[in-house]
Amino acid sequence: MPVKVVIYEDNLFLRDSLSGLILSSPDLEWKGAFEDCNAVLRQMAELRPDVVLMDIEMEGLSGLDAVRLIKGKYPEIEVMMLTVFDDNDRIFQAICNGASGYLLKKMPHEKIVEAIIDLHHGGAPMGSGIARKILNCFSGQPAPAEEIGKLSARELEVLQMLAKGNSYKMIAAECNITIETVRTYIKRIYEKLQVHSAREAIAKAFPYRKL
Repeated sequence: MPVKVVIYEDNLFLRDSLSGLILSSPDLEWKGAFEDCNAVLRQMAELRPDVVLMDIEMEGLSGLDAVRLIKGKYPEIEVMMLTVFDDNDRIFQAICNGASGYLLKKMPHEKIVEAIIDLHHGGAPMGSGIARKILNCFSGQPAPAEEIGKLSARELEVLQMLAKGNSYKMIAAECNITIETVRTYIKRIYEKLQVHSAREAIAKAFPYRKL
């Protein structure tokens, strides 16, 4: 079944280009493209996409705020930032708000299609430079890209909070999720990193952190 995609991009040329890319791919289904996010929740309710491609700076509601709204109401929808910005603050805020992927607009179009499909199947597509910046934001220490790349943005956030000594209850409160959801994330982390405890997961993802 094709992956249903919605685009938010204020640049008309790029919006049309991305729409053509989605329409030309047999693995993707174009559901809509918009120049702003001001009606994002209504559009999500009507279109029910699997993946949203999200610009950051648009007139009215920003892409960063739109991600938070989408994930708060429709957590099953995956959001991938597609932007020119690669500064730490925007990357960190996008991930904290719930984005599961972060790509730069200069990425070749065929790579964008691959990233959408990867995101829909549980991946967290990010360029190598972006992945390193995210790692630095969360841990302040380099970690093997192959280990970090296995985790979604939310899983990485939960693991980092574990590494700081937060309890499941504290993580649930901070992330505005249930304790059962925290347990589900941690179970997935263990499976992806092939470990059996929080200590092993932290040591594998952040090998330079003192435990």
